[in-house]
Amino acid sequence: MLASLIPKERRFFELFNQHGEQIVEGAGHLVALLNGFSDERLRQTKLAAIDACEKKADHFTHETIALLQRSFVTPFDREDMHRLINRMDDVLDLTQDVAETMELYDLRRVSMDAIQLGELAEMGCLRVKDAVALLDDMSNADTILKLCNQIDQIESDADRVMRSAMSKLFRNESDILQVIKLKAVYELLEALTDKCEEVADVLESIVLQHA
Repeated sequence: MLASLIPKERRFFELFNQHGEQIVEGAGHLVALLNGFSDERLRQTKLAAIDACEKKADHFTHETIALLQRSFVTPFDREDMHRLINRMDDVLDLTQDVAETMELYDLRRVSMDAIQLGELAEMGCLRVKDAVALLDDMSNADTILKLCNQIDQIESDADRVMRSAMSKLFRNESDILQVIKLKAVYELLEALTDKCEEVADVLESIVLQHA
């Protein structure tokens, strides 16, 4: 009976880390998809790979929420932990949305701006993973906060790239369908960095409460 009341802290951190690994893997597949978009076989392979990452991450999300419900004591505030895993899940959900939107819209080519936005999103995902991996030890607080600041800067950089991309798109693209499709893709890719920033906001809140 007593054993069931002992907080399974390590398991929470393992689940966060496993989810973070899927976030980074999914982002890597998305960048590869953008870079090789003209290759039909590669597109289908990367779409399937991103879908697999999203499904694995969903499993870790559900397991984390179930563990929160079972645990008598948790490492941090339950609401913060719930927010963290859900914000992390939002990142992969949107990664999947970007990939599926490009396919559903029958996009035939992507721009260098779209690739750059994808690479910025991947950078944000890498820092999310790195910050989450340090969360089990509050002596890492300063490093976590630095990573969160880097995520904020990446989001600002993505805003700037998207504004420039939109300007070029409306000035230089004569195919109205391509304008509509690429505009939607740009917005989704930029939103992906927003989702990373939302994870950073939760991490900052946890660190400032517990460091």
